[in-house]
Amino acid sequence: MGCVADVNLTTGSFVWKDLQEDVAKKFVGGRGYGAKVLFDELEKGVDALGERNVLVFATGPLTGSSAPTSGRFSVVTKSPLTNTVFDSNSGGFFGPSLKACGLDALVLRGRSPSPVYLNVTDGNLEILGAEDLWGKDTHETRSMLLSRHGRGSRVACIGPAGENLVKLAAIMNDDDRAAARGGVGAVMGSKNLKAVVASGRAKTKIHDKQSFNFVVRECFKLLEQNPVTDKALPRFGTAVLANLMNELNILPTKNFLSPSFARVDEVSGESIRAKILVRQRACFNCSIACGRVTKTKNKQGEGPEYETVYALGSDCLVGNLEDVAEANYLCNELGIDTISMGGTIATAMELHERGFLPERIEWGDGKKVKELVELTAYRKGIGNDLAEGSKRLAEKYGCPESAVQVKGLELPGYDPRGTKGMGLAYATSNRGACHLRSYMVGVEVLGFPKRVDRFSCLNKAGLCIVQQNLNAAMDTLVLCRFTSYALDEDHYARLLSKATGVEYKPEDFLVLGERIWNLERLFNMREGFGRKDDTLPRRFLEEPFKEGSAKGQVVELERMLDEYYRFRGWDQDGRPTPRKLAQLGIG
Repeated sequence: MGCVADVNLTTGSFVWKDLQEDVAKKFVGGRGYGAKVLFDELEKGVDALGERNVLVFATGPLTGSSAPTSGRFSVVTKSPLTNTVFDSNSGGFFGPSLKACGLDALVLRGRSPSPVYLNVTDGNLEILGAEDLWGKDTHETRSMLLSRHGRGSRVACIGPAGENLVKLAAIMNDDDRAAARGGVGAVMGSKNLKAVVASGRAKTKIHDKQSFNFVVRECFKLLEQNPVTDKALPRFGTAVLANLMNELNILPTKNFLSPSFARVDEVSGESIRAKILVRQRACFNCSIACGRVTKTKNKQGEGPEYETVYALGSDCLVGNLEDVAEANYLCNELGIDTISMGGTIATAMELHERGFLPERIEWGDGKKVKELVELTAYRKGIGNDLAEGSKRLAEKYGCPESAVQVKGLELPGYDPRGTKGMGLAYATSNRGACHLRSYMVGVEVLGFPKRVDRFSCLNKAGLCIVQQNLNAAMDTLVLCRFTSYALDEDHYARLLSKATGVEYKPEDFLVLGERIWNLERLFNMREGFGRKDDTLPRRFLEEPFKEGSAKGQVVELERMLDEYYRFRGWDQDGRPTPRKLAQLGIG
């Protein structure tokens, strides 16, 4: 769209800026554009919850287009949970609506002296008072703003967790879609910004519509022919993975202390479909429709996804599906990341069992889990400690090894003792433990695009790096990660080229991702991160399971890490070399 809105919440002013063409060519949009803004504008040591931090809402060149899954946008900032560079992206319909206001990005800086929200329309922006919205949950906030600005508007907002600077707080849009991880909602709350309302009518600009539409049709055909995107995800949602991961000793159970979950059938994708599913839900222009609208005896909402089934279910030994679903609904309404919330509660359960935490928080207590979600959002009682995340919680109570995290970010739903490439992916991820930086489970378990030995360390570094580069580039478009089951860098490069008029070959697309990855690494290095932080919790390195298919396995991380640094063109301490930076055009 060629335009960026730069908003100073301290002064209540804003300016429209032209999108810099050289930045757009090198970093495109979404995650890449946001990382470039943060690297250029933040000084070392900026308080993530201080007014000098910057919060970027960034769309991509495909957002709002006819490309499959083009409903996504990225939120980029310095994380209060990890103190690393951080991006979190979300689906739904908010991204295309923001793009339709004529914007490629919204850059937010400063701190409003009182609660406000932004109303963005075609070529216009208002900063309006939000005192009446402060304290409302995300569903109430959206409902009030839609009644004020019209049902055609789209809303991204925070709940009480973001207002109370909970370091697990998410930004929610379209009720139950989330830019969830890393405490991005707390950054929004620290700026006294309750919501962004977007209602534009502009069409996403496409350079060569005829050629672009040809590639789009090809992509949709491939998605319709793929068993994951056409069968498994539409029918059972992401929780279709639960039974398989449990059988392979990959489903995290009891804070990663147990190899399998005896009650997995009760919370699996199959049980969700049979017991609580109301209907499927799709994001903007998505044929996969993996979302689940569900209903328990007491409530209706969306989810749970696989990651939530693990975090609020098996990780806490909760096998009651209604308890897991209702805890999920609460997280959505209060604006909390389900992965970090579940991981932090599981840490508290382990701390209590081992005698470090006097608060009675016992394994398998689904009602207690729901209570703790609410206490965390309002920072009441033990919730005030949980609001800081598992790392700070475990350190405070004298047992840091109980926190299953990397760089402060709680692990997602894959135990790396059963999928060793994921261990390398977690350790080297720029934003902390994450499966979306490099989904090594795809090659080690699911066989996409090929299957490799999940217990071997051989050649894992190269596969991990290719996925990291590809996914970073995908996050600039911004497209859903699930498309990569059917599409590859050739399809993404062609879509980008036809949309922008700038020619990207498949290898150029991967270099784009590599450039972003290295820039993020430089940001983290400036903040003091290095090889010492590219590690895993001790239980994965030294404590094998005594039974199951992953019996006796640990992650031989150092061996893979040395190879990873060499393949990246970094030195042995994990620093990008001048030669590598010159190759990537990073000064």
